[in-house]
Amino acid sequence: MLSSSSTTVKNLPLTKRLCFLLKLVCFVSSVLIFCEFLIYYVVIFHCQWPEVKGGAYMGKKETSTSVLKAIVLADTHLLGEIKGHWLDKLRREWQMERSFQTALWLLQPDIVFILGDVFDEGKWSSPQAWADDVRRFWKMFKCPVSTELVVIVGNHDIGFHYEMTTYKVNRFEKVFNFTSGKLITRKGINFVIVNSVAMEGDGCAVCRTSEAKLVALSHKLNCSQQKPNNSNKRCSDVEKLPPSEPILLQHYPLYRKSDAECSGEDSAPPEEKNIPFKEKYDVLSQEASQKLIWWFHPRLILSGHTHSACEVLHAGKIPEISVPSFSWRNRNNPSFIMGSITPTDFSLQKCFLPYESRVFAIYCAAGALLVILILAHFQLLTPPFYFAQRLISKHKAV
Repeated sequence: MLSSSSTTVKNLPLTKRLCFLLKLVCFVSSVLIFCEFLIYYVVIFHCQWPEVKGGAYMGKKETSTSVLKAIVLADTHLLGEIKGHWLDKLRREWQMERSFQTALWLLQPDIVFILGDVFDEGKWSSPQAWADDVRRFWKMFKCPVSTELVVIVGNHDIGFHYEMTTYKVNRFEKVFNFTSGKLITRKGINFVIVNSVAMEGDGCAVCRTSEAKLVALSHKLNCSQQKPNNSNKRCSDVEKLPPSEPILLQHYPLYRKSDAECSGEDSAPPEEKNIPFKEKYDVLSQEASQKLIWWFHPRLILSGHTHSACEVLHAGKIPEISVPSFSWRNRNNPSFIMGSITPTDFSLQKCFLPYESRVFAIYCAAGALLVILILAHFQLLTPPFYFAQRLISKHKAV
Protein backbone atom coordinates (compact mmCIF):
# COMPACT_ATOMS: atom_id res chain seq x y z
CA MET A 1 0.00 0.00 0.00
CA LEU A 2 2.78 2.41 0.92
CA SER A 3 4.69 1.72 -2.28
CA SER A 4 1.53 2.27 -4.30
CA SER A 5 0.88 5.59 -2.53
CA SER A 6 4.45 6.78 -3.04
CA THR A 7 4.14 5.92 -6.72
CA THR A 8 0.94 7.94 -6.86
CA VAL A 9 2.69 10.92 -5.27
CA LYS A 10 5.55 10.74 -7.74
CA ASN A 11 3.10 10.62 -10.63
CA LEU A 12 1.31 13.79 -9.50
CA PRO A 13 2.01 16.75 -11.78
CA LEU A 14 4.31 19.38 -10.32
CA THR A 15 1.57 22.03 -10.46
CA LYS A 16 -0.75 19.88 -8.33
CA ARG A 17 2.00 19.27 -5.79
CA LEU A 18 2.74 22.99 -5.57
CA CYS A 19 -0.97 23.79 -5.34
CA PHE A 20 -1.43 21.34 -2.48
CA LEU A 21 1.66 22.69 -0.71
CA LEU A 22 0.32 26.23 -1.07
CA LYS A 23 -3.00 25.17 0.44
CA LEU A 24 -1.19 23.64 3.42
CA VAL A 25 0.85 26.80 3.93
CA CYS A 26 -2.29 28.93 3.80
CA PHE A 27 -4.06 26.65 6.27
CA VAL A 28 -1.18 26.68 8.77
CA SER A 29 -0.70 30.44 8.37
CA SER A 30 -4.41 31.09 8.94
CA VAL A 31 -4.39 29.08 12.17
CA LEU A 32 -1.27 30.85 13.42
CA ILE A 33 -2.60 34.32 12.57
CA PHE A 34 -5.90 33.60 14.30
CA CYS A 35 -4.42 32.04 17.46
CA GLU A 36 -1.56 34.51 17.84
CA PHE A 37 -3.18 37.73 16.67
CA LEU A 38 -6.85 37.82 15.70
CA ILE A 39 -8.18 35.91 18.70
CA TYR A 40 -7.31 38.82 21.00
CA TYR A 41 -9.47 41.16 18.89
CA VAL A 42 -12.33 38.64 18.76
CA VAL A 43 -12.38 38.18 22.56
CA ILE A 44 -11.68 41.74 23.75
CA PHE A 45 -14.13 43.20 21.20
CA HIS A 46 -16.97 41.83 23.36
CA CYS A 47 -15.81 43.84 26.40
CA GLN A 48 -17.81 47.02 26.92
CA TRP A 49 -17.25 49.93 29.28
CA PRO A 50 -19.72 49.78 32.19
CA GLU A 51 -22.20 52.57 32.63
CA VAL A 52 -22.06 54.75 35.72
CA LYS A 53 -25.32 54.91 37.64
CA GLY A 54 -24.35 58.14 39.37
CA GLY A 55 -26.35 61.28 39.28
CA ALA A 56 -25.02 64.72 40.06
CA TYR A 57 -21.73 66.22 41.11
CA MET A 58 -21.32 69.80 42.25
CA GLY A 59 -24.90 70.48 41.17
CA LYS A 60 -24.32 69.40 37.57
CA LYS A 61 -25.29 66.17 35.92
CA GLU A 62 -22.51 63.76 34.96
CA THR A 63 -21.61 63.77 31.28
CA SER A 64 -19.57 61.33 29.22
CA THR A 65 -16.64 63.75 29.28
CA SER A 66 -16.57 63.70 33.11
CA VAL A 67 -16.28 59.89 33.21
CA LEU A 68 -12.74 58.57 33.55
CA LYS A 69 -12.16 55.30 31.70
CA ALA A 70 -9.56 53.24 33.56
CA ILE A 71 -8.05 49.82 32.94
CA VAL A 72 -6.61 48.02 35.96
CA LEU A 73 -4.36 44.95 35.74
CA ALA A 74 -1.87 43.27 38.05
CA ASP A 75 0.99 40.80 38.40
CA THR A 76 2.47 40.70 34.91
CA HIS A 77 5.62 39.01 36.30
CA LEU A 78 7.96 39.57 33.36
CA LEU A 79 10.43 36.72 33.64
CA GLY A 80 14.09 37.47 34.35
CA GLU A 81 17.42 35.95 33.37
CA ILE A 82 17.68 33.61 36.39
CA LYS A 83 14.40 31.68 36.46
CA GLY A 84 12.97 32.59 33.06
CA HIS A 85 13.43 30.12 30.20
CA TRP A 86 13.77 31.94 26.86
CA LEU A 87 10.84 30.08 25.27
CA ASP A 88 8.58 30.71 28.26
CA LYS A 89 9.54 34.41 28.22
CA LEU A 90 8.91 34.68 24.49
CA ARG A 91 5.48 33.04 24.73
CA ARG A 92 4.18 34.86 27.82
CA GLU A 93 5.43 38.27 26.78
CA TRP A 94 3.92 37.92 23.32
CA GLN A 95 0.56 36.98 24.87
CA MET A 96 0.58 39.94 27.25
CA GLU A 97 1.79 42.39 24.62
CA ARG A 98 -0.91 41.39 22.12
CA SER A 99 -3.61 41.50 24.81
CA PHE A 100 -2.55 44.88 26.13
CA GLN A 101 -2.07 46.55 22.77
CA THR A 102 -5.36 45.13 21.48
CA ALA A 103 -7.18 46.41 24.57
CA LEU A 104 -5.69 49.87 24.10
CA TRP A 105 -6.70 49.95 20.44
CA LEU A 106 -10.26 48.71 20.98
CA LEU A 107 -11.12 50.33 24.33
CA GLN A 108 -9.05 53.54 24.28
CA PRO A 109 -8.82 54.10 28.06
CA ASP A 110 -7.83 57.40 29.63
CA ILE A 111 -5.54 55.76 32.16
CA VAL A 112 -4.05 52.33 32.93
CA PHE A 113 -3.01 51.14 36.40
CA ILE A 114 -0.69 48.15 36.93
CA LEU A 115 -0.89 47.02 40.55
CA GLY A 116 2.61 45.73 41.18
CA ASP A 117 4.79 42.68 40.53
CA VAL A 118 5.58 44.05 37.11
CA PHE A 119 8.78 41.98 37.12
CA ASP A 120 9.38 38.52 38.49
CA GLU A 121 13.00 39.02 39.55
CA GLY A 122 13.23 42.74 40.33
CA LYS A 123 13.97 41.84 43.94
CA TRP A 124 17.35 40.37 43.03
CA SER A 125 18.12 41.39 39.42
CA SER A 126 21.49 42.95 38.57
CA PRO A 127 21.64 46.44 37.02
CA GLN A 128 22.12 44.95 33.56
CA ALA A 129 19.25 42.46 33.99
CA TRP A 130 17.06 45.24 35.39
CA ALA A 131 17.76 47.44 32.37
CA ASP A 132 16.85 44.58 30.02
CA ASP A 133 13.60 43.87 31.91
CA VAL A 134 12.66 47.55 31.82
CA ARG A 135 13.37 47.76 28.09
CA ARG A 136 11.09 44.78 27.40
CA PHE A 137 8.39 46.20 29.65
CA TRP A 138 8.22 49.51 27.77
CA LYS A 139 8.02 47.64 24.47
CA MET A 140 5.12 45.49 25.66
CA PHE A 141 3.17 48.14 27.55
CA LYS A 142 3.79 51.14 25.34
CA CYS A 143 0.86 53.58 25.53
CA PRO A 144 -0.25 56.33 23.15
CA VAL A 145 -0.06 59.95 24.26
CA SER A 146 -3.79 59.92 25.03
CA THR A 147 -3.41 57.15 27.63
CA GLU A 148 -1.56 57.57 30.92
CA LEU A 149 0.23 54.60 32.47
CA VAL A 150 0.63 54.39 36.26
CA VAL A 151 2.72 51.55 37.72
CA ILE A 152 2.57 50.60 41.41
CA VAL A 153 5.34 48.70 43.18
CA GLY A 154 5.04 45.08 44.32
CA ASN A 155 7.13 42.70 46.39
CA HIS A 156 8.68 41.05 43.31
CA ASP A 157 9.80 44.49 42.09
CA ILE A 158 11.73 45.51 45.22
CA GLY A 159 11.59 42.40 47.40
CA PHE A 160 9.58 41.51 50.48
CA HIS A 161 10.11 43.80 53.44
CA TYR A 162 13.22 41.93 54.62
CA GLU A 163 14.72 42.20 51.08
CA MET A 164 13.62 45.78 50.37
CA THR A 165 16.39 48.37 50.22
CA THR A 166 16.50 52.08 49.47
CA TYR A 167 18.47 51.29 46.30
CA LYS A 168 15.76 48.98 44.94
CA VAL A 169 12.98 51.42 45.83
CA ASN A 170 14.80 54.34 44.20
CA ARG A 171 15.55 52.26 41.12
CA PHE A 172 11.86 51.49 40.68
CA GLU A 173 10.79 55.08 41.41
CA LYS A 174 13.24 56.45 38.84
CA VAL A 175 11.88 54.27 36.04
CA PHE A 176 8.15 54.57 36.80
CA ASN A 177 7.94 57.94 38.57
CA PHE A 178 6.44 56.08 41.51
CA THR A 179 6.21 57.52 45.01
CA SER A 180 4.34 55.98 47.91
CA GLY A 181 1.82 58.44 49.24
CA LYS A 182 1.47 60.03 45.83
CA LEU A 183 -1.88 61.51 44.84
CA ILE A 184 -3.07 61.32 41.25
CA THR A 185 -6.11 63.46 40.49
CA ARG A 186 -7.84 63.09 37.14
CA LYS A 187 -11.23 64.63 36.28
CA GLY A 188 -11.81 65.44 39.93
CA ILE A 189 -11.11 61.84 41.03
CA ASN A 190 -8.48 61.20 43.69
CA PHE A 191 -6.28 58.09 43.46
CA VAL A 192 -3.91 57.34 46.35
CA ILE A 193 -0.83 55.28 45.45
CA VAL A 194 0.46 53.08 48.29
CA ASN A 195 3.72 51.15 48.61
CA SER A 196 2.13 48.30 50.53
CA VAL A 197 5.49 46.53 50.95
CA ALA A 198 6.53 49.44 53.19
CA MET A 199 3.48 49.05 55.47
CA GLU A 200 5.37 46.70 57.76
CA GLY A 201 5.00 48.97 60.79
CA ASP A 202 8.47 48.26 62.20
CA GLY A 203 9.84 51.78 61.75
CA CYS A 204 12.33 50.95 58.97
CA ALA A 205 13.65 53.97 57.03
CA VAL A 206 11.56 53.31 53.91
CA CYS A 207 8.51 52.52 56.07
CA ARG A 208 8.80 55.76 58.07
CA THR A 209 9.12 57.89 54.94
CA SER A 210 6.21 56.15 53.24
CA GLU A 211 3.89 56.41 56.23
CA ALA A 212 4.77 60.08 56.79
CA LYS A 213 3.76 60.89 53.21
CA LEU A 214 0.52 58.96 53.60
CA VAL A 215 -0.35 60.78 56.83
CA ALA A 216 0.31 64.19 55.23
CA LEU A 217 -1.80 63.26 52.22
CA SER A 218 -4.57 61.99 54.49
CA HIS A 219 -4.64 65.38 56.21
CA LYS A 220 -4.98 67.20 52.88
CA LEU A 221 -7.78 64.96 51.68
CA ASN A 222 -9.71 65.15 54.95
CA CYS A 223 -9.46 68.94 54.98
CA SER A 224 -10.61 69.11 51.36
CA GLN A 225 -13.73 67.09 52.14
CA GLN A 226 -14.89 69.39 54.93
CA LYS A 227 -17.72 71.80 54.22
CA PRO A 228 -16.64 75.40 53.44
CA ASN A 229 -18.51 76.82 56.46
CA ASN A 230 -16.80 74.41 58.82
CA SER A 231 -14.03 76.47 60.40
CA ASN A 232 -10.93 74.44 61.24
CA LYS A 233 -7.65 76.11 62.04
CA ARG A 234 -5.70 72.95 61.17
CA CYS A 235 -7.00 73.16 57.60
CA SER A 236 -6.66 76.88 57.06
CA ASP A 237 -3.30 76.69 55.26
CA VAL A 238 -3.81 73.30 53.61
CA GLU A 239 -3.90 73.05 49.83
CA LYS A 240 -7.43 72.20 48.79
CA LEU A 241 -7.94 69.09 46.66
CA PRO A 242 -11.09 67.86 44.88
CA PRO A 243 -13.55 66.76 47.60
CA SER A 244 -14.00 63.31 46.03
CA GLU A 245 -13.46 60.33 48.34
CA PRO A 246 -10.21 58.62 47.25
CA ILE A 247 -9.59 55.27 45.59
CA LEU A 248 -6.68 53.29 47.06
CA LEU A 249 -4.30 51.51 44.67
CA GLN A 250 -1.79 49.05 46.11
CA HIS A 251 -0.23 45.63 45.59
CA TYR A 252 -1.01 43.77 48.83
CA PRO A 253 -4.70 43.30 49.71
CA LEU A 254 -5.97 44.55 53.04
CA TYR A 255 -6.18 41.95 55.76
CA ARG A 256 -8.57 39.04 55.30
CA LYS A 257 -8.37 35.57 56.80
CA SER A 258 -8.36 33.68 53.49
CA ASP A 259 -10.07 33.48 50.11
CA ALA A 260 -12.83 31.26 51.52
CA GLU A 261 -15.54 33.85 50.81
CA CYS A 262 -14.32 34.62 47.28
CA SER A 263 -16.38 33.40 44.35
CA GLY A 264 -16.31 33.49 40.58
CA GLU A 265 -14.63 31.52 37.82
CA ASP A 266 -11.33 33.34 38.35
CA SER A 267 -11.24 33.07 42.13
CA ALA A 268 -8.70 30.81 43.84
CA PRO A 269 -8.99 27.03 43.25
CA PRO A 270 -11.18 25.22 45.82
CA GLU A 271 -8.17 23.47 47.38
CA GLU A 272 -6.52 26.85 48.08
CA LYS A 273 -9.46 28.93 49.29
CA ASN A 274 -9.38 27.78 52.91
CA ILE A 275 -5.63 28.15 53.38
CA PRO A 276 -5.14 30.92 56.00
CA PHE A 277 -3.35 34.05 54.80
CA LYS A 278 -0.15 35.12 56.51
CA GLU A 279 -0.09 38.77 57.61
CA LYS A 280 2.63 40.94 56.03
CA TYR A 281 3.18 38.23 53.41
CA ASP A 282 -0.10 37.31 51.69
CA VAL A 283 -2.03 40.33 52.97
CA LEU A 284 -1.33 43.48 54.98
CA SER A 285 -1.40 43.21 58.74
CA GLN A 286 -4.62 44.04 60.56
CA GLU A 287 -2.94 47.15 62.01
CA ALA A 288 -1.75 48.46 58.63
CA SER A 289 -5.14 47.74 57.06
CA GLN A 290 -6.93 49.66 59.79
CA LYS A 291 -4.54 52.58 59.42
CA LEU A 292 -5.26 52.93 55.70
CA ILE A 293 -9.00 52.84 56.30
CA TRP A 294 -8.75 55.43 59.12
CA TRP A 295 -6.47 57.73 57.16
CA PHE A 296 -8.35 57.80 53.87
CA HIS A 297 -11.90 56.43 54.27
CA PRO A 298 -11.65 55.19 50.66
CA ARG A 299 -14.70 54.45 48.55
CA LEU A 300 -12.85 51.68 46.69
CA ILE A 301 -9.65 49.66 47.13
CA LEU A 302 -7.92 47.90 44.23
CA SER A 303 -5.15 45.37 44.91
CA GLY A 304 -3.34 42.41 43.35
CA HIS A 305 -0.74 39.94 44.69
CA THR A 306 -2.93 36.80 45.12
CA HIS A 307 -3.20 36.16 41.35
CA SER A 308 -6.89 35.36 41.87
CA ALA A 309 -10.06 37.43 41.94
CA CYS A 310 -11.87 38.35 45.12
CA GLU A 311 -14.32 40.97 46.30
CA VAL A 312 -14.66 41.78 50.00
CA LEU A 313 -16.26 44.52 52.09
CA HIS A 314 -14.25 46.23 54.82
CA ALA A 315 -16.07 47.87 57.72
CA GLY A 316 -19.26 46.70 56.05
CA LYS A 317 -19.15 49.35 53.33
CA ILE A 318 -15.73 49.71 51.65
CA PRO A 319 -15.32 47.33 48.69
CA GLU A 320 -11.94 45.89 47.82
CA ILE A 321 -11.35 44.19 44.48
CA SER A 322 -8.39 41.83 44.17
CA VAL A 323 -7.37 41.87 40.49
CA PRO A 324 -6.18 38.52 39.05
CA SER A 325 -2.84 38.07 37.34
CA PHE A 326 -2.53 39.33 33.76
CA SER A 327 -0.11 36.52 32.84
CA TRP A 328 -1.04 33.11 31.41
CA ARG A 329 1.89 31.73 33.36
CA ASN A 330 -0.13 32.23 36.54
CA ARG A 331 -3.60 31.25 35.33
CA ASN A 332 -5.52 29.83 32.37
CA ASN A 333 -7.99 32.74 32.26
CA PRO A 334 -6.27 36.10 32.83
CA SER A 335 -8.36 39.26 32.90
CA PHE A 336 -8.31 42.96 33.65
CA ILE A 337 -10.75 45.41 35.19
CA MET A 338 -12.50 48.12 33.20
CA GLY A 339 -13.70 51.01 35.34
CA SER A 340 -15.96 53.95 34.51
CA ILE A 341 -15.27 56.38 37.33
CA THR A 342 -16.65 59.79 38.32
CA PRO A 343 -15.95 61.91 41.41
CA THR A 344 -19.03 60.46 43.12
CA ASP A 345 -19.51 57.00 41.66
CA PHE A 346 -17.87 54.12 39.83
CA SER A 347 -18.82 51.03 37.89
CA LEU A 348 -16.50 48.09 37.24
CA GLN A 349 -16.55 45.36 34.62
CA LYS A 350 -14.19 42.44 34.13
CA CYS A 351 -12.74 41.68 30.69
CA PHE A 352 -11.44 38.14 30.23
CA LEU A 353 -8.61 37.36 27.83
CA PRO A 354 -8.53 34.23 25.63
CA TYR A 355 -8.38 31.01 27.60
CA GLU A 356 -5.06 29.33 26.96
CA SER A 357 -6.70 25.89 27.03
CA ARG A 358 -8.99 26.95 24.17
CA VAL A 359 -6.06 28.20 22.10
CA PHE A 360 -4.32 24.88 22.72
CA ALA A 361 -7.50 23.01 21.69
CA ILE A 362 -7.65 24.99 18.44
CA TYR A 363 -4.04 24.09 17.68
CA CYS A 364 -4.72 20.39 18.42
CA ALA A 365 -7.84 20.33 16.24
CA ALA A 366 -6.02 22.12 13.41
CA GLY A 367 -3.09 19.69 13.71
CA ALA A 368 -5.40 16.67 13.52
CA LEU A 369 -7.21 18.13 10.51
CA LEU A 370 -3.88 18.85 8.82
CA VAL A 371 -2.79 15.22 9.25
CA ILE A 372 -6.10 13.98 7.81
CA LEU A 373 -5.82 16.29 4.81
CA ILE A 374 -2.27 15.12 4.06
CA LEU A 375 -3.18 11.43 4.39
CA ALA A 376 -6.27 11.90 2.23
CA HIS A 377 -4.31 13.75 -0.43
CA PHE A 378 -1.71 11.01 -0.61
CA GLN A 379 -4.49 8.37 -0.68
CA LEU A 380 -3.39 6.85 2.63
CA LEU A 381 -6.96 6.94 3.95
CA THR A 382 -8.31 4.42 1.42
CA PRO A 383 -11.71 3.01 2.48
CA PRO A 384 -11.47 -0.55 3.90
CA PHE A 385 -13.30 -2.22 1.02
CA TYR A 386 -10.89 -0.67 -1.50
CA PHE A 387 -8.01 -2.00 0.53
CA ALA A 388 -9.58 -5.49 0.63
CA GLN A 389 -10.25 -5.38 -3.11
CA ARG A 390 -6.59 -4.63 -3.80
CA LEU A 391 -5.49 -7.52 -1.59
CA ILE A 392 -7.83 -9.92 -3.47
CA SER A 393 -6.63 -8.73 -6.86
CA LYS A 394 -3.02 -9.17 -5.79
CA HIS A 395 -3.77 -12.73 -4.52
CA LYS A 396 -5.40 -13.72 -7.82
CA ALA A 397 -2.47 -12.41 -9.79
CA VAL A 398 -0.14 -14.60 -7.77
